[in-house]
Amino acid sequence: MDDKRDAERIPILGELQGEMMVFQPMHVKDISLRGASVETRYPLQLNSLHDVRLVVGNKSVILKGRVVHSRISDVDQDIVTYKTGLEFLDVSDRQAAAINEFLESLKANRSGV
Repeated sequence: MDDKRDAERIPILGELQGEMMVFQPMHVKDISLRGASVETRYPLQLNSLHDVRLVVGNKSVILKGRVVHSRISDVDQDIVTYKTGLEFLDVSDRQAAAINEFLESLKANRSGV
């Protein structure tokens, strides 16, 4: 069978570790310009970095988040819930504006304005 790849693949004789980034659902419990508290059904490793996609109002932003703390918050039958604190890193002006606009709309809606 002919190999139709553009580049030759070399077999790994030892061990090569890797990770795959996959977006998984989470519940955002609170948020600020600097970070968020989230709940997930999966543990997150302390100090690990993650791309976090948020829909704030009518805008979608992807932020880099660092796990600053994580713990089990609930166990219900076979379902474990983890509460995790994320610190947002390298927030751009556009991302900050989108989050700030969302936060201001939340405040206005809650105060009845």
